[in-house]
Amino acid sequence: MLYDLQGEANMSPIVGILYSTVKENSQRLQLITDGMSQEGIDYKGPTNNYNSTAQLIKHITYVDLNWVYRIKGQSLPQLFKEQHGPMIDENNRLPMVTGKSLDTLLSTYENVVTMLKDTCAQLTDIDLDKIVTFGHENEKQATIRWGLWHMADHSRYHQAQINQLRKWYTENSLSH
Repeated sequence: MLYDLQGEANMSPIVGILYSTVKENSQRLQLITDGMSQEGIDYKGPTNNYNSTAQLIKHITYVDLNWVYRIKGQSLPQLFKEQHGPMIDENNRLPMVTGKSLDTLLSTYENVVTMLKDTCAQLTDIDLDKIVTFGHENEKQATIRWGLWHMADHSRYHQAQINQLRKWYTENSLSH
């Protein structure tokens, strides 16, 4: 199998390559979660104090949704804040998520990736130099180029945690 970063036909070259990193990671997320049971999705590690796969997917979705709207130069609509947020709970942790099916979680995330695709189709490579603000506590600044890279990097980071959770869940299941 050949791996390559190909831009989308309807996107500027660099925009397309950066979008493809996010798209590839969304496909990887589907692969690494394939076949997980509801119990596995809700599993919070051997000491029951880690973020579950459900929490991590919801978090990736919400972070990426925020980035889509930043890239568009718009505020995240209140309806989306209510449906997908908050970023963190009152204890500065990812909000609890239980009983949400993997299909629902991934479908919601895929809708965000589709929104990103539509947004990126409107960008030029020059637009990548535009500066946006981000951060839920202290405002930081970044270019749209960095934001697209960050979306892919952030997803991979949490995918490593999901892989660890799956490993623990399998080991825990085998020992009982």
